[in-house]
Formats: sequence, structure tokens, C-alpha cells
Amino acid sequence: MAIVGAGPAGISAACLLAEKGAKTIVLKRGEYPGAKNISGGVLYGHDLAQILPDYEKRSCPIERNIVESRIGYLSRDGGYSLAYRDKIFADERKHNVFTVGRAKFDRWFAEQARGKGALVACGTVVTDLLRDSNQRIVGVQTDRPDGDLRAHVVLLADGINSPLAAKTGFRPELKPHQVSLAVKEVIELPEEQIRERFNVGPEDGVTTEIVGEVTQGMDGVAVIYTNRRSLSLCIGANLSSFSRQKVRPYEMMESFKAHPLVAPLIRGGKSTEYMAHWLAEGGYDAIPRLSGDGFLIAGDSAMLFNALHREGSNLAMTSGRFAAEAVLEALQKRDFSQSGLQGYLSRLENSYIFKDLKKYRRFGRFLHTHPELFTTLPELAGLAAREMLTVNGVPKKEKQKMIFREFRTGFSLLRFLRLMWDGWRSVR
Repeated sequence: MAIVGAGPAGISAACLLAEKGAKTIVLKRGEYPGAKNISGGVLYGHDLAQILPDYEKRSCPIERNIVESRIGYLSRDGGYSLAYRDKIFADERKHNVFTVGRAKFDRWFAEQARGKGALVACGTVVTDLLRDSNQRIVGVQTDRPDGDLRAHVVLLADGINSPLAAKTGFRPELKPHQVSLAVKEVIELPEEQIRERFNVGPEDGVTTEIVGEVTQGMDGVAVIYTNRRSLSLCIGANLSSFSRQKVRPYEMMESFKAHPLVAPLIRGGKSTEYMAHWLAEGGYDAIPRLSGDGFLIAGDSAMLFNALHREGSNLAMTSGRFAAEAVLEALQKRDFSQSGLQGYLSRLENSYIFKDLKKYRRFGRFLHTHPELFTTLPELAGLAAREMLTVNGVPKKEKQKMIFREFRTGFSLLRFLRLMWDGWRSVR
């Protein structure tokens, strides 16, 4: 088995295959697994435990266990915040979700695969796939001298901007509305300040997801994740929105950091890392052909990303596990055709991955066709809260009338009802 990519999907497959004694090699372009990932991301304990049930005993580099989730809806100068904290996530459901530094986690994860017998070859670029006379995939071509490597099955798990998937034609060229461009910055802070500012214990953390005018009128989202001694800030928007509105991503990040909700959280912090990356936003309808004679596609390469719930790493790990299980079945039958690898698609179709992606297949289009969610509505919602909270001698009834007039001027009742109807249909 040859696996292209050493992210969560590729290493999950490698762990299971090597554990069962299958000869497995992971080919990684970077100097080491995680070399191109900076700190900051969330992982899901359930999915990781399907690969490594004892991941905690193996010293998984967990930053903070998430006990509280916050959602923000922000106007340009203010906003609403909703938070949910539950004791269960500190006790019996501990590590339901936790933050990690991806560079550190990916390196640790790859070491677990090595320990089970997988070969992880870094600094190796896969330039093409090898085919036999019947055009079946029989291995990979690399940039190393005599670098052709034959394999019964090749798993493409090298990320959303996989040049291999595009070159081979297994995945159509991505369209701008199917991708988001996000910028991420890591702000270093003393551990004590993070605990105080987020009101958490030594091991606990908070995730914050934000929409509204912070993305400057574009279909996008921002997040703040707490790490042990840093905060990960990320903000992005649909690539088609960037192209249309000519917004510079770094300017959007600077505006986000200056927002009244965000500035106090990062005050006095030191920026230590900065990067940009793509996110798969196309949903179920953007999923390419995932299997064929001698190959499978998993993780971000397969466009497996739940945009509404910001879930990607768990889908990657689970799809990598499904790919490994299908390959083990094919090895038993000695059948590496698309039919012999059918177990991969069967598992995906019966899993939460496809069921959730099908459920939310209209959600991306809903956001794309309702820009008022990122412009008019947060502005009007901010106006309503600001006026009702201002004590200036004006009776509340008069304030309510003024707010109602502003809403009617900026957003008709029919338009609002249509927004609610479209929103419900996109997630039902």
C-alpha cells in the first residue's frame, strides 16, 4: 500500500494497515509530517480512538480539553455571544474535542504509524501515478532516483490542493465557490492569562466560532482556539467572495484582531506564526470519484469537510480508517479493482460522514446567496442591542418603534421570512 500524504487521513490508514501486517509506505513532500501545519486546530477523541484506543497513554500532544463552545455574531463594532459549558466535557466525555498544535500532533501521529511498522518517507514528492496497459493504477512515480514504487493500492490523502488529484484528473479542477481561503495567526500568551481571560482550569479550553461583519461582507467565518500557551486565530471567506470584493486576507485578519470582542483576549500577546491555507467548502456535491482500479481518495483530497460544524480532521481520520479496512478486504480477495475496493464507498455511505454532508448539502449555497447574513443583519442586530442597552431618557417603546423602522427600511418582513425558510431548508 502506498499512501500519498501524512496528514490525519493518510496516517490513520497507515496505522491500521501496518498493525495488520500489510506493507505500507507513506510518502510525504515536507521535511517531516506536519512541517507545513502551524499550531492550532481541533481534534475529536472518538475518531482518534478508533485508530489508537490508547492515544492518551501514548502521550498524544493535547493542548487543551474543550469544555466550552462559543458562537459570536458580530457587527463591525460590537456583537452577540452565545456560550455553552458543561461539566460532562471535563469528566465522562473528556477529550470529546481538544486542541492540538498540528505540527506537533502530525509528527507524533506519524511516529505511532512507524511504531506499528509503516515506513514514512519524508522529502519525497509523488509526481505521477503508475499505470499498467489497462490504465489501472499500479504504483507511484516519485522525484527520487529510480523512484518508481509499485503498490497494490494507492491512497491519495495529500490535501485539498493536491496537485496529484488534479493532474491525474481524478478530481475536477476546483471552482472558487468550492474553496475558502483562510489566514491563521498564532498569538503567544502566558498560560495564566489564557486561564483568566477564558475562565478555565489548567487543562481546559474554549473554542469560539464567529460570523458576521468581521469577514467584511463576505461569506466566511472566524475562529479562536485556546492552546496551552497560545491562541490560534483564523479567519477566512469563500474564494469567489475574495475575487469579487478584492479584500486582502491579511487586512481582514488585522481588522478581526482589533474588534472589541477579540482585542482584549489577545492584548499583550506576541505573534509567532502566520500562514494561509485552503478549506474545502463544496460539500457533498463537490465530492469527486473516490475509488477506481488500484486507487482510493480520502480526507481533504476527497473534499470531505463539514462546513457548518467546521469538522474536517475527524472526517479525514475516519475516511482513512475506512480506506484501510477496504484495502485489507481487497488483500484477502487479491482483487484491487474498483469492485474489489467497493467496501470503502459502502462504509462512507453508511457513516455519519456522508449522512451529515448530504444533510447540509444546500448550506453552502444558502450562505452564498444570502450576503445579508454578513452585512445588513449584523448591523441591524447591533443597532437593536445598542439602543435598548443605552439609558438616555428615551422611553423603551419609542426605541422599539425606531428599531422596527430601521429593520423595515433595511430588511423587509418578506425578505426575512424567505431567509428563515431558506436557512431551515439548508439544514433540515
